[in-house]
Amino acid sequence: MFNRLLICMVLVTTIGCASLKPSPKVDATKKRAVTLLFTNDFESAFDPIPAYWNPDIEYLGGIAHIATLVENLRQQEDLVFLFDAGDIFTGVLSKKTEGLVPMEMMITMGYDAMAIGNHEFEYGWQSFARMKDRLPFPVLGANLFYAESGVPYAQAYSVIEKNGVRIGVIGVMGQDAGTAIIPSNVRGIEIHDPIESIKPYVKLLRPQVDLIVVLTHQGKTAPMQTDDEARKDIQRGIAAEINLANEVPGIDVIFSGHADSGTESPFVHQPSGTLIMQTYGQGTRLGFLQLQLEQTTKSINITSYEGRLLPVVSNDLAPHPIVARKLAQFKAQYPELQETVCFSQERVVRLYNEESDLGNLYADILREYSNAEIGFMPSGALRKDLPKGDVPLMDVIDSFPFTDEVAELDLTGKQILRVLEQSLSLERGMLQVSGLRVEYSLDRPVGDRVISVLINGADLQLEETYHVSTIEIMAQGGDLYSTFKEIKRREVKTQSFSSVLEDHLRRATTLVVPKRGRLLAIDCNELIKCPLEEK
Repeated sequence: MFNRLLICMVLVTTIGCASLKPSPKVDATKKRAVTLLFTNDFESAFDPIPAYWNPDIEYLGGIAHIATLVENLRQQEDLVFLFDAGDIFTGVLSKKTEGLVPMEMMITMGYDAMAIGNHEFEYGWQSFARMKDRLPFPVLGANLFYAESGVPYAQAYSVIEKNGVRIGVIGVMGQDAGTAIIPSNVRGIEIHDPIESIKPYVKLLRPQVDLIVVLTHQGKTAPMQTDDEARKDIQRGIAAEINLANEVPGIDVIFSGHADSGTESPFVHQPSGTLIMQTYGQGTRLGFLQLQLEQTTKSINITSYEGRLLPVVSNDLAPHPIVARKLAQFKAQYPELQETVCFSQERVVRLYNEESDLGNLYADILREYSNAEIGFMPSGALRKDLPKGDVPLMDVIDSFPFTDEVAELDLTGKQILRVLEQSLSLERGMLQVSGLRVEYSLDRPVGDRVISVLINGADLQLEETYHVSTIEIMAQGGDLYSTFKEIKRREVKTQSFSSVLEDHLRRATTLVVPKRGRLLAIDCNELIKCPLEEK
């Protein structure tokens, strides 16, 4: 069924499996195959998406289709565990129910444990503190604490046993991931260092279990782009997981999330032997890792493994009947989501590290709503392309599924320049703009990449003040845009950007995609002096 690749062990500890005390674990007379399945950054992607970047696949993903794939593997394999590495929230049905719908899907699919991701705080930490209690499996966050009391916010670890195989599971969220959410939503929660938080639990669990699995939600924020699995140039990598394996011996497996950096085969950390995997997110792949265990009189060893990302090819997988029925019942509670909002003559796509049609459109809507001079829309806030043809309300809200209100501020030219430089670091994707024409060079050092800025056709004046419209996460200094923390907001009546967006598109009837030409990459290497070099 699956090719076996043999890992030869010089010492048991090179794979992180220390000697174990006698316990009712794997039968000493035979080998066991243990299959670990995992998802990450599902983000309420309940329906299949067009795989327009792949000529061999029409549709990928869908919660009912991935549930069928999981069920098939449970029937084929002897022993199966199912994990998630965080970010189950976002999306319109999650927003309507404060996360109840994705939780219900996971209950039906029979997950064994999950880590907490930053988007679990989409509706505030107070909401998730209540909602996570409805789940029958462990919700893990070993490094999350209440700021005032120091009391743990969540369960740190769990021991899961099936058919005599015991797995110790630990969950952590990265400190950088904690900045990828509206700051006020996590105010009151402290995110401690993941490495130092994990160490004592690995030491505690190692003698008690057969395997240690760490579920992480850390690293650089993912490029929110539909075709990111086909774009190696924008993928973020798994450096944070490699560093974790290097600093914390004794971990057998790390399933990670947040960066959406798919590992088509397991990365084997040396010298620990820790196996690291991650999917591309949004339910387009199911992570698969099968381990061959062999027990000696003193220890349990991983003798071989096979791992890969299984494509969730929607056309080839019948929807799981129970999951599909449950999803349909939730959708039926909100019939307005199927209403057509407008018509689009083309697919309106989002891009993470460059100017995009969807980014331009939404930045324009922000600026028009506030009658501002400049509109700023972060690329990471755009979560779904708008389809060609009739555009239903569900797709509109899914494209921006957050609770942010529109925020209006007054920024000086110098502050705008700092914001643009932060954008061009590409740490959180390229900021989408309205009212500006920005020339830049990524060949120049971070912090010195802006070449010229025109605002409504005139040169940006560094000492002048400009009226700017954006969304809540930026206005609070989230997504690393610290410049906004020092700026006082205008005291104006506002509303959620989701409702502003819906109203605008309904009035438009036929969607008009703005022309590009706002963010222009320039070869500045040979220029002696760029226009803003003295900034």
